[in-house]
Amino acid sequence: MTAKSKGENFRRSILAHIVLIILSFMCLFFFYILFINATHSHSELQKGFSALPGGSLIKNFKSVANDGTFPMIKGILNSLIVSGCSAAICTYFSSLTAYGLFVYDFKVKKAAFTFIMAILVMPTQVTAMGFLRLITNMGMYDSLLPLIIPSIASPAVFYFMYSYLQSSLPISLVEAARIDGSGEFRTFNQIALPIMKPAIAVQAIFTFVGSWNNYFVPALVIQSKDKMTVPILVATLRGADYMNFDMGKIYMMITVAIIPIIIVYLLLSKYIIAGVTLGGVKE
Repeated sequence: MTAKSKGENFRRSILAHIVLIILSFMCLFFFYILFINATHSHSELQKGFSALPGGSLIKNFKSVANDGTFPMIKGILNSLIVSGCSAAICTYFSSLTAYGLFVYDFKVKKAAFTFIMAILVMPTQVTAMGFLRLITNMGMYDSLLPLIIPSIASPAVFYFMYSYLQSSLPISLVEAARIDGSGEFRTFNQIALPIMKPAIAVQAIFTFVGSWNNYFVPALVIQSKDKMTVPILVATLRGADYMNFDMGKIYMMITVAIIPIIIVYLLLSKYIIAGVTLGGVKE
């Protein structure tokens, strides 16, 4: 390698590092501001932006935790239950559906795939009233079940899993398992599912975050305060009177609310860069 090419590679490396530093700063800056604001009181926040932390962190946390009208711990627990269960059943059943359409050949295979993809373009707001009437007639109004059960049917996650199977699961691997006497569910759970771990981890993160941040459906079906999720509780902090809400409490609640999301990402992110087939063979 000549000195000129070495110099060129060095300049490219410096430029790449500068771009990465700028992008990292832009991504982390908002988290920094959120934490800084959570350490200031309402009166300090009204004075304007401050890049230095304040001394009201513990005060804001106690103000939120000890507020009898604001069940913070219960709200976080409700969001954890809803988001965790939604992520689990969404990724599993979407993977199972994608596996069934990918592995089996039947007459209405294309029609079933088209029908599932057609549901993808239908917004939640269009079916909101029908959904509300359905869960009311089923006796599930004002409960967490309507926030969890619909996650079984997720066309977007299904399509992602189906595309991943097309590139990662050789049919010969499934046929070999059948020849060895493996049942269909055993083949899926012990062969296909481990191969899909990176895709499942990615979609579990997206589903968890989407369910955690979901405001529309919980606001539609939840009435009891002890069953409210984090987005609804954060909205109630502001109250009806604009001049009487505490911005310090709001920033503190948001700071506490994003901690579980960060933990889930740290736990699942290692699977994103894991091996694609995890020992499987490719045709």
